[in-house]
Amino acid sequence: MTHKIAILGASGYTGAELVRLIATHPSMEIAALGANSKAGQSMAEVFPHLRHLDLPDMVTIEQIDFSAIDLCFCALPHKTSQEVINALPHDLKIVDLSADFRLRDPAEYEKWYGNPHAAVELQKEAVYGLTEFYRDEIAGARLVAGTGCNAATGQYILRPLISAGVIDLDEIVLDLKCAVSGAGRALKENLLHAELSEGYHAYAVGGTHRHLGEFDQEFSAIAGRPVHIQFTPHLIPANRGILATGYVRGEAQVIYDTLAAAYQGEPFITVLPMGEAPSTRHIRGSNFCHIGVVADRIPGRVIVIAALDNLTKGSSGQALQNANLMLAEQETAGLMLAPVFP
Repeated sequence: MTHKIAILGASGYTGAELVRLIATHPSMEIAALGANSKAGQSMAEVFPHLRHLDLPDMVTIEQIDFSAIDLCFCALPHKTSQEVINALPHDLKIVDLSADFRLRDPAEYEKWYGNPHAAVELQKEAVYGLTEFYRDEIAGARLVAGTGCNAATGQYILRPLISAGVIDLDEIVLDLKCAVSGAGRALKENLLHAELSEGYHAYAVGGTHRHLGEFDQEFSAIAGRPVHIQFTPHLIPANRGILATGYVRGEAQVIYDTLAAAYQGEPFITVLPMGEAPSTRHIRGSNFCHIGVVADRIPGRVIVIAALDNLTKGSSGQALQNANLMLAEQETAGLMLAPVFP
């Protein structure tokens, strides 16, 4: 069976990444590409690296016949996404890549994103899209909310440790480096080459980054009590990749064994040998996540590191992984592409 797929926001980075991945999928066909600002243009005009693919031209969302679509990926900005999804057929399967349905409490959404939630009833049915931890719920869901790329990376190293009770919940520090594509494709002064290259900087310092809402929600639910981590993201002059370094209190071998057990058999997550640190260069362009555990020189302190591609495992690859579950396809379909190196 071939599933008809629509991608809304196809002119953005995550939209293009979805096209690249779905092109290799044995059971999916891209039937519609929505991109209001690029309507009438071909994918080859907007993304020349995809010119070898036979794809429909981009159209406005209103021009898409959703009755012929089996699943829709929504790769639109937050706020826009909830309004668009609310107007789509309510029996359509949707994977949303924006932030609009990640936070279960509408008040938390308003706190972190600055505007009231416009689709509160839909929020009630949304399933959080961190595949490895919500697999069963995702398989039966109609609406899945993809995680933030930073939030996914941090959760991969911290969720199993919080769940197992092997680290001090009041002393978790997460230092994260993210490539510039995580900020999207829109023109922004601080993302110009002359502004960004030859250096990197911290941003949203002091607990203002929006993905903290996801950390608070997920970690507190696991622990059964409030958990607030210290988190500082940094923007690096690279196109792809996230490297998250967590500093925790615990016993290194116990932490390593906990992570190894948690991810045993997972197709996309690899826990490296003890003492080995991962690198973004080894997961670039793939749906893989590498995790490393290193004992600090100070007894009782441990460094836990994760590397993934923000556009793939952190966003579009995760979205396709979820869509495979929702459509009862093999979870790895279209996602076993090897990383690009060098």
